Amino acid sequence: MLKPDNPCFSSGPCAKRPGWTASLLDGYAPGRSHRSAVGKAKLARVLSMSREVLQIPDDWKIGIVPASDTGAVEMAMWSLLGARGVEMLAWESFGKGWITDVVKQLRLSDVKVSQADYGELPDLSAVDFNRDVVFTWNGTTSGVRVPNGDWIADDRAGLTICDATSAAFAMDLPWQKLDVVTYSWQKVMGGEGGHGVIILSPRAVERLESYTPDWPLPKIFRMTKDGKLIDGIFTGATINTPSMLAVEDALDGLLWAQDIGGLKGLMARTQRNGDAINAWVARTSWVDHLARDADNRSITSMCLKIVDPRVTGRSEDDQRAVVKKIVAMLDEQGAAYDIGAYKDAPPGLRLWAGATVETDDLEAMFPWLEQAFEQIISERD
Repeated sequence: MLKPDNPCFSSGPCAKRPGWTASLLDGYAPGRSHRSAVGKAKLARVLSMSREVLQIPDDWKIGIVPASDTGAVEMAMWSLLGARGVEMLAWESFGKGWITDVVKQLRLSDVKVSQADYGELPDLSAVDFNRDVVFTWNGTTSGVRVPNGDWIADDRAGLTICDATSAAFAMDLPWQKLDVVTYSWQKVMGGEGGHGVIILSPRAVERLESYTPDWPLPKIFRMTKDGKLIDGIFTGATINTPSMLAVEDALDGLLWAQDIGGLKGLMARTQRNGDAINAWVARTSWVDHLARDADNRSITSMCLKIVDPRVTGRSEDDQRAVVKKIVAMLDEQGAAYDIGAYKDAPPGLRLWAGATVETDDLEAMFPWLEQAFEQIISERD
């Protein structure tokens, strides 16, 4: 059987873009300060190209911040929440983590929690937009995404804070519905980890400049000084020292995105990959999507469950053992790397289908996955 040319199907860090080699980063200037003219120009270019590819409105602010998407989400919550009640939406591991931070770390008194099990969404029609609302656009660990932004009120009083790390560059985000958006380069663009991106609407900037939280803010979270936005953060003057090698890699990914047609090209590649996985699931009896509703099914982090009774009839620990063996076998064969479900999610598989993945590689991987399943089940029987 043919093997994938690139067997990297991890949901983060994700596969590098097709044709990537380290030699493409020759523009990197080692030893140069991020505050030099060269460094500032590169950082500013990442911001301007990100705005162009993602089609972000001109009056939205874009900043590169520490600690990946996690740092960007924490920055938003610690800086903006507390001015009014907040509603936390969660249907997967990271959304649940944001609830923990708001309830146990920020200790906000007026918090409404709306949760759903893995594979489902909470009732979006019941969300109270008089509150600030925090949610993930795409549940990376559950394979469930919101279908669109129609459920978000245009006349909302609160802010919408959206963790979009496995959706940005793969899905059409309705900017006028979102006040804060965060993501990291290591997902759809296949960039290097360690840095996050935070995007602020004018409404979010107004909140930052009119509201001061009751708690102290660490330096890496501070976006204002003397009641005014620190504009430098959103023009390339990062809060702390960024990796200029990671910045060069981000530039390479953005140039590639432009070459393939920008956001439309990225979305089309992602959709083809999602369609390929959907077709394989439809013709494979032992596997199904974790997401129950096809309209809410992710097309990037596609989470699958094993439905064969030879596996489902066993204990959860035994089901996890089966999956672990499948994952290990494909890894050893060089047919697929890092395709096990997230540690907190139900036992199963997770296949990344973002734009940097080639559909031919997915198609080449499926027979190896089928063979591994049958071999392991036969051995256990």
